[in-house]
Amino acid sequence: MRLATYLADGQPRAAVLASDQTLVAVGDLVAGGPLQMLDVLDAGPSFWDRLRAAATSGRGGQPLSTARLLAPIPRPRRNMFCVGWNYSEHFAEGQGARGPSDDAAKIPDYPALFSKQPNGVVGPEAPVWHPAPVSNELDWEVELTVVVGTAGRDISEAQALEHVFGYTVGNDVSVRDVQRRHGGQWFKGKNFDTHCPLGPWIVSADEIGDPQDLRISLRVNGVTKQDSSTRFMVFRIPRIIKELSTGMRLEPGDLILTGTPEGVGFARKPPEFLKVGDLMEAEVEKIGVLRNAVAAYSPEASAAQLASLEVRPTSRSSANVAVGRTSGDRNA
Repeated sequence: MRLATYLADGQPRAAVLASDQTLVAVGDLVAGGPLQMLDVLDAGPSFWDRLRAAATSGRGGQPLSTARLLAPIPRPRRNMFCVGWNYSEHFAEGQGARGPSDDAAKIPDYPALFSKQPNGVVGPEAPVWHPAPVSNELDWEVELTVVVGTAGRDISEAQALEHVFGYTVGNDVSVRDVQRRHGGQWFKGKNFDTHCPLGPWIVSADEIGDPQDLRISLRVNGVTKQDSSTRFMVFRIPRIIKELSTGMRLEPGDLILTGTPEGVGFARKPPEFLKVGDLMEAEVEKIGVLRNAVAAYSPEASAAQLASLEVRPTSRSSANVAVGRTSGDRNA
């Protein structure tokens, strides 16, 4: 099952990508179903099963070719969780180039964790703002992104994948000199607005199979820069979920970017950085391609982009009520 968010009458709407390559709104497939992707994820396994069954016969929605896709979760409830240095070749390629405050001698025994703020999220074909005049060191990082479906705290590695709803493609766009200037803390350089493209949709875990055996790649202007496999992750997804959930409850809709392989711009000889007009194409096998071009920052365009994500009240009952689940049932 492939779930996307698109604009319908100026509003974000959760939909299933049907076999005829149209987007059929979740609420049209399941009567009274949720309008928003976060509500779909909140609704739980019994609703997902109903939706999956209904999706097999879904047809005649908005043609994908004419739809404006947003990020699958256009406005996450909280920061996205991220893993650094999770491919050994990527760690090695950056040694000596990261700066004295950010140049560990070896990959740590525990995953390096940081986060990206919700305003960084943009969808397919949306512009990624260039950071000039603050910096010219704009870089790319394709990442397999986990979508949490079932809440949990202190999750064991053995049970970790039971908490995964599905996967999408992420691009951890980074401003490298800003990333290095804050005493080894990457947060600022990873958190410029629009610097976390996600999409084009969420593919449910049952369709992915083994998430540790997926080709992962990124192209800039048609030239391949990254080309690897998720089997080369140092910390696999169950270990990442175990570490993140230790003492901290994960919630439906949480997003986990799992690290990037070698081939990033700053580690190239000479270094390569993105310019206005460059096109990034991030791809993960069995999911699809996420395309975003780099654009000069425009306050007016930025405001319009944010406005398109606003959810206006509707007359429909809340999604949790519509699917027979209340907020107190999340742990059920």
